[in-house]
Amino acid sequence: MNEAIIVSHVSKSYGRVKALDDVSFSVGKGEVFGLIGPDGAGKTSLYRILSTLLLADEGTATVDGFDVVRQMKNIRKRVGYMPGRFSLYQDLTVRENLEFFATLFGTTVDEGYDSIKAIYSQIERFSNRKAGALSGGMKQKLALSCALVHQPSVLFLDEPTTGVDPVSRKELWEMLTMLKEREITIVASTPYLDEVRQCERVAFLSEGHVMGIDTPEVILNRFKDVFNPAPLKSSQLGGSTGGSENLPQSGEVGGGSVIEVSHLVKAFGDFHAVDDISFNVKRGEIFGFLGANGAGKTTAMHMLTGLNQPTSGMGRVAGFDIRTEHEQIKKHIGYMSQKFSLYEDLTVSENIRLFAGIYGMESEEIKVKSEKLLRQLKFEDHKNDLVGSLPLGWKQKLAFSVSIFHEPSIVFLDEPTGGVDPATRRQFWELIYEAASRGITVFVTTHYMDEAEYCDRISIMVDGKISAIGTPEELKRNFGQPDMDHVFTYLARQATRSSD
Repeated sequence: MNEAIIVSHVSKSYGRVKALDDVSFSVGKGEVFGLIGPDGAGKTSLYRILSTLLLADEGTATVDGFDVVRQMKNIRKRVGYMPGRFSLYQDLTVRENLEFFATLFGTTVDEGYDSIKAIYSQIERFSNRKAGALSGGMKQKLALSCALVHQPSVLFLDEPTTGVDPVSRKELWEMLTMLKEREITIVASTPYLDEVRQCERVAFLSEGHVMGIDTPEVILNRFKDVFNPAPLKSSQLGGSTGGSENLPQSGEVGGGSVIEVSHLVKAFGDFHAVDDISFNVKRGEIFGFLGANGAGKTTAMHMLTGLNQPTSGMGRVAGFDIRTEHEQIKKHIGYMSQKFSLYEDLTVSENIRLFAGIYGMESEEIKVKSEKLLRQLKFEDHKNDLVGSLPLGWKQKLAFSVSIFHEPSIVFLDEPTGGVDPATRRQFWELIYEAASRGITVFVTTHYMDEAEYCDRISIMVDGKISAIGTPEELKRNFGQPDMDHVFTYLARQATRSSD
């Protein structure tokens, strides 16, 4: 095989933490190669070494025949790098971002236009819009255009689709197929198994070690405990609401509902981000709130959590009016965003005490419940660790536990498992089931359609409206689809407004 990338015995440490330990592999020219593994496995450190942004402690690596240390200038002309958190300047427009990256590589947008035309043309009409105002899918296309504008021969993608809806993810991989046809070498990492299977070969990293390199099916089968854990069943954990027969139907009011929404609208000028939605959620229910990027679900969640005011319509959360009693709502709910509402420069214990105090809990209660929580999470030995030093999966479990520490009526979870491996996601959902069994209502958004199957009921928003609502089984049956991924894709592709 003609090799585009050769990594030989590379190691990298940060203090006592060994991020990479004697890593070796090679990637053929024009190959789509996957780097997979849990958070903290060393993937990002490896990308940064190969992109000449970080020096290895030991070992060697070459990209397109050039040494990453001695010939870094040659490599930087030949690689495109798209980090997990979009490498965009939020206050610059689409066009300004593209021009900036072209300048960095000593070229112009006009010179590189043919290499990005198929991707950039999809967002070019928004060229004067600031990057921070774009949807996740559009940011993804812009970031990829910026990485390709200098016509690289090697493309590094560090979890480029985390936090992006399933339809936009499929579109990105269609774009990558086009790039492969141009014989661009692609190295990508992803937590999504359908994307892993689109690679020709994958290397599985865990705690800095290469555990195996082979075709996706061989690796996924060999390490199925990590990538294919047994699916959760509500009955295994005592369930949440006891079945769809006890759940409110669309439009039903009362009967133990903790969220009641009727004809809710949020308009920004002539644009209706949320356009006349109505639904109820019952106490102890796990309610999935799905939609493509730009469908309106985040705007709706902001109204329900008291962060934004509706233009018209009615809503009650935990018995409080979302128009007039939003401060009361904030005291009776828990909230966890995808960016984690934890302070990274405080310890685990300090974060727990801080948020418990904010929620108005008494000192003795905080002490007793803190000790219990640390035992439950198996964090006793890490209670004095800075949160910023914890692996992503640990942060997520801690953030969720802190969000329900005060036993709220409802917890809102905004894409809580983004970028996490399947085994860790399964553990997270065990916490969700346990909370629901105590009567806490869970209102969750997710882009993982296997997680949608875990919900008692699901609503799917398209163009600001709720296009479907029901149990997973009802939705699959009603739309004649085999799984929730197909249901979501079928509905999302009926959108008429741009996901911007």
